[in-house]
Amino acid sequence: MPRKYRIVVLPGDGVGKEVIPEAAKILKTTENTAGGLHLEFQQFDCGAEYWLKTGKKAEWPSEAFEACKKADAILLGAVGLPNALRADGAPVGGDVVFGLRFGLDLFANVRPVKLYEGVPCPIAGKKAGDVDFVVVRENTEGMYAPIHGSLSRGERNELAVDVRVITEKGAERVVKYAFELCKKRKGAPIDEKRRVTCVDKSNVLQGCVLFRSIYDKIAKNYPRIEKDYAYIDAFMQWLIRKPEFYDVVVTSNMFGDIISELAAAIAGGVGLAAAGNIGDMHAMFEPIHGSAPRIAGQNKANPIGAILAGKMMLEWLSKTRNDAALKKAAGKIEKAVAMVLRARKTVTYDLGGNASTEMVGNAIVRLLTKV
Repeated sequence: MPRKYRIVVLPGDGVGKEVIPEAAKILKTTENTAGGLHLEFQQFDCGAEYWLKTGKKAEWPSEAFEACKKADAILLGAVGLPNALRADGAPVGGDVVFGLRFGLDLFANVRPVKLYEGVPCPIAGKKAGDVDFVVVRENTEGMYAPIHGSLSRGERNELAVDVRVITEKGAERVVKYAFELCKKRKGAPIDEKRRVTCVDKSNVLQGCVLFRSIYDKIAKNYPRIEKDYAYIDAFMQWLIRKPEFYDVVVTSNMFGDIISELAAAIAGGVGLAAAGNIGDMHAMFEPIHGSAPRIAGQNKANPIGAILAGKMMLEWLSKTRNDAALKKAAGKIEKAVAMVLRARKTVTYDLGGNASTEMVGNAIVRLLTKV
């Protein structure tokens, strides 16, 4: 009997409701093509649309978080809409996104960056094989720690404060995660050396001094992995000049958020990019793009980021549950995605094609039976 895995699905807002069903469709197809696998989906509405529908009372049902705690993994779409703002001006969606990250202690945000054959790179001369690295970003502290506020006098906001928090625990576990991940990779494309790059601003910020010192301490336990350092401002131009030098990049929360968007562009755009939010006990996977209200409802959003998020989910489950069937299924998904991108016959508008969201999903489903 195949092992059963319970997956909580949170489609969210806008194009999340279009791309997440395609990812779920691909995942269900792998039950038959990979064998030894049974996925059981439990879906909840969430995000700005849910908040508006419930009279601005909640971003998701009260039982959703408990279901996430009990699930084997979580698949999340995008949340948030321009017309959904709280009284303090903050966009709706934080209760879901940060509720999961902080509530389930998903301390590592893991974003693979890979340029597939058939996908044009905006950097001249770069081709498939030149870009293949992972950004590991601390996910539960930094600038996104909930320590902030504003001073309002006479109905006018005069001052705002956001506190950046870097802790020994937070830095230690995310740096260790980066080194452990690097051990399992093939190395940087330029020289096949396993390398972990610490990105910070330790020449200015005390939090970064602490982060780098912990990086140095952890690195001593991995003598076969090359150490590398970069200040965030310099790193941004080095990444454009020579992306093939990088293997694993580890950094703090906000720096990682910014790096990941640039990195996604190098690999063809956010429509292709996926992320895992990973903790010791739980994990949530998502495409990194937003709800894209400008194109929502038009069946034109690129579903590949969401589909690759599903692939990442299977890989994580395979490692944590010691289940080879999951690894086999993940491999089939990536091969099918690579074939679609290489052929360029069924790609969405962001990649220069005119295929619909559903057409891309169906093309990948058909290929799953052949890989």
